[in-house]
Amino acid sequence: MRLLILPLSVAALVVTPGFCQADDTANNKTTVSSDVGATRNIVPAAPITLEQAWQFAENANPALRQAQAQRAAAEGDAADANGLLWNNPKLSGERVRRDVPQTGMASENRREWTAGIEQTFEIAGQQGYRRKATQQQLQALDASIEDARHEVRADVERRFVQVLSLQERIATERQSLKIVEDTAASVKKRVAAGEDSRLDGNLASVEAVRARNQIGVLEEQLIQARVDLAAILQQPSNALATVVGSLTTPAPAYTLGTLLARAAGRPLLRALDHREQAAQSRLSLERAARYPDLTVGLATGREGATAARERLTSVTVSLPLPLFRQNAGAIGRATTELSQAQIERQAATRNTDSSVAALWQKLQSLTARVDALLQTVLPALEENQRLSVKSLQAGEIGLFQLLVVNRQVLDGRRDLIDAQTELRLTRITLHQAAGWTDTTQ
Repeated sequence: MRLLILPLSVAALVVTPGFCQADDTANNKTTVSSDVGATRNIVPAAPITLEQAWQFAENANPALRQAQAQRAAAEGDAADANGLLWNNPKLSGERVRRDVPQTGMASENRREWTAGIEQTFEIAGQQGYRRKATQQQLQALDASIEDARHEVRADVERRFVQVLSLQERIATERQSLKIVEDTAASVKKRVAAGEDSRLDGNLASVEAVRARNQIGVLEEQLIQARVDLAAILQQPSNALATVVGSLTTPAPAYTLGTLLARAAGRPLLRALDHREQAAQSRLSLERAARYPDLTVGLATGREGATAARERLTSVTVSLPLPLFRQNAGAIGRATTELSQAQIERQAATRNTDSSVAALWQKLQSLTARVDALLQTVLPALEENQRLSVKSLQAGEIGLFQLLVVNRQVLDGRRDLIDAQTELRLTRITLHQAAGWTDTTQ
């Protein structure tokens, strides 16, 4: 067997257990391939952190801004409901010019006037129900805005993690490509010198081409991931920024019981609870509306001849008779709204508990997978790689065996990055389902 000496140091082939947590320098140097024609006009932007991405999204995300814009209408309804009375007073005035015929005399010209005020009063407690309904609706909207903010932050973090994962995959593939290219160059020289067969030369060349093609595929995916991130951040699509961070997921500072307890008060469930209470108050309001409103009026005026002018003061009371319309339509709609709100809240509560429990189990499984890759699989693959280099130098194995070992190491790194990415995404979804934030205690 011919001895093949590769111009590679053993250190260049050794991968540390924390390799997949690529440092910020490697991330910052990840650039979009200039071979892609569609990206020629892309302007490199400054790298951003996850916190900066959250800030951009909260300031410009359309969904969150639309939710916040709805508060003005709810505040207006609450202001109307908190007034002293729901119905406005009604002023009335009348001025009459009367010509009164006189026997044998010219007609007498009389000027008479009347002024009055009317006020309608609700007598069945409608005002209190209306205030409760608008206040609960306002609180539901505040909870919905908070839930929308959490959802936006979760979506931003997901897309951020996707970009970060692709950046680390590309960094891993480029290190592998460097090893393959060095090997291919060495084999090419030996083939030209007649020391190796053309089979070895072709094998090394094909492996290098495949590695470059894999990087190209990942760079195309990275472009799309950055476009998706720019869209949710409302950033220009031609200014795609790299991201700075780590795929490492910290150990959870909570238990399943803690998450389930926290989930009961997540913003979405609080919003649904407030909506149910608002619907209950509106139903009570519509039922109370069956009772007629009492209208009281006070009027004063002057009538009669000038010599015997009379001053009149009158008090009027009117009360509609609820004989034909009992407000059944409004009561039915309010009843339907309450039933729908109750069903939605109950379903959301059941789904939340089951989702949190399932995501917790998935999180534990992924954590075990990542730990196994870091502590067992990758160290063994790295040891195999070091031993294969020594065996190749000693002539005990050939180029094919070395390439197989190198590919196993690369596959192990890919598995680790994929598992870390999935673990991070599962953690995001779990926190969103339980209403947990990094500041939650």
